[in-house]
Amino acid sequence: MPRSHRRRPERPRDDSLDRLIAGWKRTEVRGGGEWYVQPLTAAQAQKEYVCPGCSGLIPAGTAHLVVWRADGVLGDAADLAARRHWHNGCWRRG
Repeated sequence: MPRSHRRRPERPRDDSLDRLIAGWKRTEVRGGGEWYVQPLTAAQAQKEYVCPGCSGLIPAGTAHLVVWRADGVLGDAADLAARRHWHNGCWRRG
């Protein structure tokens, strides 16, 4: 029997948490706390967010930063769940 060369559809996965944990990130100290800062490229930015620095919209497809506490007392999962998306300039000015 001949082989089929059709691609199988990929199963949808919610791997956004895995991407954030495993992706490139840096640690910054700001405002008396330690923060993880991870840049997202325009291709990775698939949703709209509101920047906490300026309350402005970060449209889908716009490169920006994802920021969460590195030294929170409630644990890594709670800190990651409380992450925020910032404009690059707003985070630098903050």
